[in-house]
Amino acid sequence: MTNPTSISPLRQRMIEDMTARGLGRQTQRGHILACKRFAFYLKRSPDTATAEDIRLFQLHLMESGLSIQTRNRTMTGLRFLLRVTMRRLDLAAEIYHMKEPQRIPQILSAEEAKRLLMMAGNPQVRMLFSIGYGAGLRVSEVVGLKVKHIDSGLGIIRVEQAKGKKDRHVMLSPETLELLRAWWKVRPNKHDAGVPAGERWLFPGRRKGWHLTPRQVSRLFHETVEAAGIRKKLTLHTLRHSFATHLFDRGVDIRTIQALLGHEKLETTARYTRVATGLITAVDSPLDRLSMPHKAKHKRGKDKTPA
Repeated sequence: MTNPTSISPLRQRMIEDMTARGLGRQTQRGHILACKRFAFYLKRSPDTATAEDIRLFQLHLMESGLSIQTRNRTMTGLRFLLRVTMRRLDLAAEIYHMKEPQRIPQILSAEEAKRLLMMAGNPQVRMLFSIGYGAGLRVSEVVGLKVKHIDSGLGIIRVEQAKGKKDRHVMLSPETLELLRAWWKVRPNKHDAGVPAGERWLFPGRRKGWHLTPRQVSRLFHETVEAAGIRKKLTLHTLRHSFATHLFDRGVDIRTIQALLGHEKLETTARYTRVATGLITAVDSPLDRLSMPHKAKHKRGKDKTPA
């Protein structure tokens, strides 16, 4: 696995094992990089590894200053190699994962979301961000939309084979539909010839048969955030976080939000309860009660039951 010019039999077998189990391309790439890192550390093939090598490698990752997330992803990939491909359950048992810090996602206020969309430089950029925020889609789901995924009759957007290889429906708001129709009038169509109407990309790329890439959209997002004067540290995924949090603030049932986001576990969706700013700011602080004694006294008077 250490030869950069060819694929070793061990790596080839690992690729076959991952493909047979339906692992996605990004997951496979991450697992391969993890095993390459281990092979580079060993300076020999991983099929010669010992339990002590596994222990020292994990110590090496910690001393290298890598984040807990990176260390855990590395050991997940290595565990697949040991447990599945090499059938070395004894070595796989030596792997441990660190508890990752629980961080609440950064979100936009409603006013910031409005300002961001207003600062979108052209109809394409505004359409991209409007779908991301208005329907809670991941950027990969937004750029992967085709005409056939828009059902104006039912008022839904069909998301096909998203994360976890699952289909789902999300809402197609009247505002989004109006923006889509406006975008369609100016959308580049030089690569549409010979492509059935339903199979045409909503956001075609420069090359025939390709759509915009997530990296291109990310660059546009950061340019727009800067133009909008928003100083928070944001990523494209912030639009999805804001979608979920704003729905929860409005009282939408958490299981409905779970279905819209396509989360398999309710616990994943429940983290938005920790950043539901509308609910949090509606709670009176005990300090406010101290600074308004007349209100507290009035409340006690109203609660007192007549004799």
